[in-house]
Amino acid sequence: MVKILMGLAAAVVIAVGGFFGFEFYTQHRVASEVEATFEQIRAGGGKASHGKVSFDLRSRTLKIADIATESATQPPVSVKIASIIATGVGQPDATRFSADAIEITDFELNTRMAVGADWQVAYKVPRIAAKDFSGPANPPVPPASSSMIDLYRLFIEQLGAVTASSITAPTVAGTMSSGNPQLGNGEFAYSNLTLRDMKAGKIAAVTVDRMTFTGNSQSKGKPERVTGELANLAAQDVDMVAAATILDPQRGNDDQYYRVYRQISAGAYTITSGQGPTVRIEGLTAEDIGARPSRLQLAALLATMPSGAAQPTPAQTREMMERAAKIYEGVRIGNAEMRGFSMDMPEGGFKLASLRFSLENGKTGEFALEGFDGRTAQGPVKVTRFALKSVDIAGLLRKTALFSNPAQPPPPDQALGMIALLEGAELKGFAAPFKNTGRPINVDLVSLDWGQFIGPIPSKARLTAKMSGPLDATHPGQRMLIAAGLDKMAIDLDLGTAWTEASRAFVLEPVTVELGGMLKASARISLANVPREVFSINPIQSAVMATQIEAGTIDLTVRDLGGVDLAVGHYARMQNISRDAARKAIVDDIRNSAATTGTNNPDAVAAAEALARFIETPRTALTLKLTPLGKVPAMQLFQMLKTDPLVALSQFRIEASTAL
Repeated sequence: MVKILMGLAAAVVIAVGGFFGFEFYTQHRVASEVEATFEQIRAGGGKASHGKVSFDLRSRTLKIADIATESATQPPVSVKIASIIATGVGQPDATRFSADAIEITDFELNTRMAVGADWQVAYKVPRIAAKDFSGPANPPVPPASSSMIDLYRLFIEQLGAVTASSITAPTVAGTMSSGNPQLGNGEFAYSNLTLRDMKAGKIAAVTVDRMTFTGNSQSKGKPERVTGELANLAAQDVDMVAAATILDPQRGNDDQYYRVYRQISAGAYTITSGQGPTVRIEGLTAEDIGARPSRLQLAALLATMPSGAAQPTPAQTREMMERAAKIYEGVRIGNAEMRGFSMDMPEGGFKLASLRFSLENGKTGEFALEGFDGRTAQGPVKVTRFALKSVDIAGLLRKTALFSNPAQPPPPDQALGMIALLEGAELKGFAAPFKNTGRPINVDLVSLDWGQFIGPIPSKARLTAKMSGPLDATHPGQRMLIAAGLDKMAIDLDLGTAWTEASRAFVLEPVTVELGGMLKASARISLANVPREVFSINPIQSAVMATQIEAGTIDLTVRDLGGVDLAVGHYARMQNISRDAARKAIVDDIRNSAATTGTNNPDAVAAAEALARFIETPRTALTLKLTPLGKVPAMQLFQMLKTDPLVALSQFRIEASTAL
């Protein structure tokens, strides 16, 4: 029995000794591997050091203290970490490192941009925690430069190689400072930064409970302070592989779109300025956000920016605008919406229910503002909806660059080319005070669009408008209407124009206008033999080519809605006679004039008779159709209409009628 006990005791002593010996060996091996990793950084020309390295075999816990690294690139990037504690560590294969949990304390990063305003950026993170972690066992190969773009690409490449159920940082604080006093410096902070479900280069969600920032700068020699706060920032379905691909300098010819975010959203966002307005946004949402590498060349844009406080030359401005235009062409946003925008200003401020837009290939599908509510000194201003149709932002930047040198303004055709950057505009539900009357101008709808450009000039356009407003007693042309009992005017207009190259026909259709309480008119006016060259910004060329234009058929219908009675009443007051006498006098004058001046043109006499019946019988419709008797040069016709209208009308067959 004694021998057995002694044998067991010896076995225990050997086992314990072997265990501690193996643990010592394992710890020594782990320390060597950690040191080898740091040596890789030093071999690349950087600086790397660490404190004590310990490994507990039973809990598989690795501890590394006092880590400090600095890149060899200029300007350098430095990182400091007080400690890293990884529990449940393992190595699935030679290239991967895993841990049940990792905790990093007092993480600090310092870097700066070598171009532009020489920004210096510093981050401080007291604690970072990761669960179910797996990542590369060796440090990444540092980029050739320490530019912000290269560093960001390196970061997202490494993040894309990580698998974890979560990575959290309760607080993140940072500072930014610039060598340009106009840009100043700032501080920012994030609360409860969380990354969830990271695998295969994708992150299911990135959330931040709260973000704040403070900026200090100089504006016209005076200090300017801006503060902001953003709540509940979240990004869903983040594709780190796509983000790294977009920033890869080797992808300069890749014109494919890569989606980085399925959705980005945020809650309330407030910006306060010491000398300016307070801005608040209740919520933000953007969906399907991506880019194409061939256009998103951020490094090239940064390289064009002058350093320090130097002002860019006209050539540098044009280059920056061109680079910025390409970036807009490279970004795609399926749909973006801003809700509950408000701005408080001493003179009143305003509120906006929503702003929506999409972006692809440098153009917005539609840029729409809805629910505007503001105030002026005369009273409230409201807009139900205002929209710009397909704004070419990239083109606008390029056109704006043409004006960068005041000594060399762009030629007129290039300046007019800005019209083609917008396909149209729409305004609905506009109400604003009319002068100091306390009565509003109301716009139910104004819609304008154009297209089929010939050079910088559109050959197709359409205007629709429906509005009303009070009449102005100080305006000479409106006094008659006010005297007749009208206190406001309503206008309903629909005007369309189109040129067809194959037939060389130019048509105004539809042409409809209604003046509330007065008349409603519709027309179709055509011109023939309209050459393409007439659409020219050269006035001499346009005038010469316009001599080829011929008049076409003209159809006109006017329905009386009360305007005839208003005109008769005004004539009666002017002549101090009864309304019946006034109506008879007007009709007799029309018939007598036709009889004496239109004897050689029976069509003119018939038209005058139709007009007389139109005056005699209120609330009727007058229809006129003018058909050219041959080739009638339009320019000559317009001149004759000014000097001798009857001679001009003799060039047409006139068909006239009236109907109830």
